[in-house]
Amino acid sequence: MFTYSKRVVIVLFLFISFLGFVFAGSVLADDYIIGAGDVLQVSVWGSPEFSVETPVRPDGKMTLPAVGEVVAEGLTPQQLSKKLEEVIKKFIKRPIVTLSVTQITNNKIFISGGGVGSGVISLPGKTTLFKLLCQLDNIRETDLTNAYLSRNGTKLLTNFYPLFMDGDLSQDVALKANDILHIPANEVNKVYVVGAVTNPQAVSYIHGMKVLDAILAAGGFEEFAKQSKVVIMRRDGKQLTVDIEDLLKGKDIKQNVSVSPGDYVIVQESMF
Repeated sequence: MFTYSKRVVIVLFLFISFLGFVFAGSVLADDYIIGAGDVLQVSVWGSPEFSVETPVRPDGKMTLPAVGEVVAEGLTPQQLSKKLEEVIKKFIKRPIVTLSVTQITNNKIFISGGGVGSGVISLPGKTTLFKLLCQLDNIRETDLTNAYLSRNGTKLLTNFYPLFMDGDLSQDVALKANDILHIPANEVNKVYVVGAVTNPQAVSYIHGMKVLDAILAAGGFEEFAKQSKVVIMRRDGKQLTVDIEDLLKGKDIKQNVSVSPGDYVIVQESMF
């Protein structure tokens, strides 16, 4: 027959073991790899002298009281927990070690290309490429078509346009530490709208863009714009004249032709 005190001890043991499973398991489920800078909480059941919160140093080691240095970098929390149990067996007969990562600083993603602010992002936990793209400023103004994800020197995914703009989540990828996102600026993918428009400018090309889309992106026609004679000068030097006036009147929708990156849309000014 268990005494009341023994029952309390058993309940506490099961409860602490469960907490250790929850804390460690939340990271284990994602196979998180411990790295330099992470902060670890080590708890040894019944032996508070071995329990400690400790950082992983730049050399990849952690320090455990009475034990000394232990290599932690490159292991999952579960692997490190088992390793610590083996080390502590020199001092305790059957140690029960629970381990959790209380601060994750090793989960870094590197961004290059100049399309968005280049730099290093520390992810607080597991995330995907799509979720990260949603957090980046001015992502719609970048060259998503020529963007790519590199992992261990290999391009894992190229062309983010279908994922981000079309919502094709079948192309989403779970990010891992040290992944490189190359997101170039969209300077080469511009349509230049000049002449009698409200705000002459280079507008970012969007897949499927039409000539009217480009004009509206530049603020639309000025009061004296010659809508019946809009010239499109292609990158290869070819020219095309379209009648936007007929288009706006619904007479000829075919006048709303497609434009391409590098095109110039020239809106002339009417003499009357």
